[in-house]
Amino acid sequence: MSLNVPRRWVVFNVLLGTLTVSLSNSSLNPALPTFMEAFKVGPLLATWIVAGFMTSMGMTMPLTSFLSQRIGRKRLYLWGVALFIGGSLLGALANSIALVITARVVQGIASGLMIPLSLAIIFSVYEKHERGRVTGLWSAAVMLAPALGPLCGSLMLEWFSWRSLFLMNVPIGLLALLLGVGVLPDSEPVERKPFDLIGYLLVASGIGLLMIAISRMHHAQALLDPFNQGMVLVAVACLIAFVRVELSRKAPLLNLRLFNLRGYRLSVIVAVVQSVGMFECLVLLPLLVQTVLGYNPIWTGLALLCTAAFASLFGQWGGKALDRHGPRTVVAIGLLLTGASTLALGMLKADTAIGVVFVLMMIRGAGLGLSYMPVTTAGLNALPAPM
Repeated sequence: MSLNVPRRWVVFNVLLGTLTVSLSNSSLNPALPTFMEAFKVGPLLATWIVAGFMTSMGMTMPLTSFLSQRIGRKRLYLWGVALFIGGSLLGALANSIALVITARVVQGIASGLMIPLSLAIIFSVYEKHERGRVTGLWSAAVMLAPALGPLCGSLMLEWFSWRSLFLMNVPIGLLALLLGVGVLPDSEPVERKPFDLIGYLLVASGIGLLMIAISRMHHAQALLDPFNQGMVLVAVACLIAFVRVELSRKAPLLNLRLFNLRGYRLSVIVAVVQSVGMFECLVLLPLLVQTVLGYNPIWTGLALLCTAAFASLFGQWGGKALDRHGPRTVVAIGLLLTGASTLALGMLKADTAIGVVFVLMMIRGAGLGLSYMPVTTAGLNALPAPM
């Protein structure tokens, strides 16, 4: 069944917000040296432009479910868009590295509200048997942005200044905000539950301390730093305590009992494995292409584009296959392609032609497209109807 016009506008609006957030985040990566030069700071402080965003987003996400029940998905999503615009304006006007990092923290909070709600809003207007195809569109935005972001960021730095990396979000964000007011569906009211403050403090502390510790580990010796080790231990203790507290609550902040559902549990495991592999490749591919094979950075960008393009293409096919035949076969094929291509990339030698890398990255993208979003959709479909 084809998408009707109202639902098309809902999907378009959500994709607009999701793409803006993802593109903005990845476009700032090549700008770190520029920020270091502009504000005369070292790499440790400059990395907080990225780490501040990730930390605040991770600490905000556990709140999203509770807040959406209180004020509604539509209103909370639009608040997130407005907050992202505000963070972008603050970043564009910043005159110190502290303000730039603050702007990124604000953007991270906004992203922590928007990203979890994006699929929930899409799913609210589609039946379970239709979701695979439409989430293929969502995955296309998620897959394309990390590949296009560094290229866009480099071009903006070449043509304008680092402030343009923040300013470019404003018109797109305003369009998403104004369009969202008219097209996004209002969520049905739900029973108000008490806020689990202890649970939130535990999970926020665990995520925050873990992100801070990771951001400080720029070399192997940092692993032996007692301060870093202490933060990791406290973070792990907080997260273990969070699990115990949530399992004892009648109204938990996060319903961990959902992992008793086999379909949901398996989908989370597969999605985590694929996510680790996806972001691991973003880190290791530049080393392979530029350090081992000796090509310049543009070839890294082209290789990532190969993955993104094929992930987007096969994500559409994977979504349709999920709707028709279920997740088992399509996800298994995707995992096989991803695993085989990743293994092959790890076995390349210094005299390997760049074309081989492109082919393997295409196969890897096809595997991600066939597995990542289909397994996520299958897991969400396994949840009870009210969720």
